[in-house]
Amino acid sequence: MNINTKTNKIALYGVLTTLAIILGYVEMQLPAFFAVPGIKPGLTNIVVVVALYSLGDKSSLFINFVRIAIVSMLFGTLMAFIFSAVGGILSTTIMILLKKTGKFSPIGVSAVGGVSHNIGQIIVAMFVTGTANIAWYLAILWITGTVSGVIVGFIGGIICSKRLPHRLV
Repeated sequence: MNINTKTNKIALYGVLTTLAIILGYVEMQLPAFFAVPGIKPGLTNIVVVVALYSLGDKSSLFINFVRIAIVSMLFGTLMAFIFSAVGGILSTTIMILLKKTGKFSPIGVSAVGGVSHNIGQIIVAMFVTGTANIAWYLAILWITGTVSGVIVGFIGGIICSKRLPHRLV
């Protein structure tokens, strides 16, 4: 890899991470939909989907984790970090595995990623509260996670197929 390619890759990581941080901040400013906690549109996952399909597995995981850490440090709490990190790492890992099968479009990968993120957060909540009684909440989060994931995957797929060169770095 020559120096220009390394420089371009570092710059692209910085741009995508910054965009994810900005979208994370914007999302934090949105009121909870229908006064139901935990339901957000998942705007930052647009960047994760774009990174996954444009840069690869490790890049998407790295960008997502750095985004989670920075947003939590700047605007959140330790508990927000834990909830986001578990949900984000689980969802990104599952999206990577689904993409590798070649059987899912960015929309399908993102939809399952949205639901996986919610599953990770509920697992943390069950651990923190010491009860599995909140697992019923997954039914609500599966619906909203799927809808958000489909929208995010649609947008991410369009960006990857129409707006970005096939090889970014």
